[in-house]
Amino acid sequence: MKPSSGEVTGKTTARILVPTDFTKVVDYAMDHAMKLAGTMDAEVYLLHMVPDLDEEEVMQRRLEAERVRAQAINARVRVEVLLRKGKIYAGIGEAAEEVGAGLIIMGTHGMRGMQFITGSRALRVITNSKVPFIVVQERGMRAAGYRSIVVPLDLQRETKQHIGLVAGMAHFFKAQVHVVVPGVVDEFLRHQVADNISYARKYFEARGVGMDVTEVKTGGKGFVQAVLEQARAMDADLIAVMNMVGTNIFGALGVPYEEDIITNAAMIPVMMLNPVNNTAGTTGWTFQ
Repeated sequence: MKPSSGEVTGKTTARILVPTDFTKVVDYAMDHAMKLAGTMDAEVYLLHMVPDLDEEEVMQRRLEAERVRAQAINARVRVEVLLRKGKIYAGIGEAAEEVGAGLIIMGTHGMRGMQFITGSRALRVITNSKVPFIVVQERGMRAAGYRSIVVPLDLQRETKQHIGLVAGMAHFFKAQVHVVVPGVVDEFLRHQVADNISYARKYFEARGVGMDVTEVKTGGKGFVQAVLEQARAMDADLIAVMNMVGTNIFGALGVPYEEDIITNAAMIPVMMLNPVNNTAGTTGWTFQ
C-alpha cells in the first residue's frame, strides 16, 4: 500500500516516521514529531504494522483518527498514514526507507506495557533500522524544543558518529551540548577521553554549537547511572547515544545498558543512532 495521498519521490523534504500502536504513549511521540516537523517544515508519516490485513478497513479508520489528532497539534504539517503488513522489527525500518524518512520518533511504554514498544523490544526495532531514532516516554516536547542535549562520550570510535546528528539538532535549536565523560585514573584511558573531547569540541565549534564538559565519578553505580543523574540534574531535553547492542555502549567502562537509558525515570527523550561503516559524524538526517 502506498501512502494515503500522493507518491513519495526523492528526499527533498524532511520526513519523520512515527510508529503507532494506538496507545497513550504515541500521543507524546506525535507531539514531538509534529512540533519538530512544524519547526523544520517537515512531513510526518504515521505507521501501523499488522500481522495480516484482515481488518484493513478498521485499521485504516483508526489511522485516519490518529491523523486528525496529529493535525490538531499543528494543522500546517502534512501528515500521511501508512498501514503495513509484516513484522514490527524489520517493518519500521523498511517503511522509513520506503518514504525516505530521515528520523523515526517512537514512544515506549518503559519496562512494562502492551503491544510492541516496551523498552526491550524498542531496542530490537532500533537495531533493525538504518535511520536515527528519538525514543520518548510520557513527556511532550517543550516549547523551546531540544535546547539542552546531553552527550555521553566513551572510548569507542563508533560513538563519534552520533556527534554529527547532535550538531545538526543543536544548531537548529540553538542548543547547548553537555558532553559527559567518565572520570578515569588510568593515564592511557585519560588520553583517549581527552582526544574524544578535543574531537567533539572542534566539531561543535566549527558549526557554531556551544559545548561544555562534565567529568562524572562513577563509583559503584557505573557510568550509565552517572550520566542519567547528570542529565536529570541539568533538566536536559534530550540524551544522545550510539546504540551498541551486542557490543558495549560505553566501551571499556561499562556494560550494555541501552534499555536503562531509553526507559530512564526522568523520561528524558533519547536520540539513538546505530553505528555504520562511514565517516564519523555523518548520518542520513540533515537540518537545513
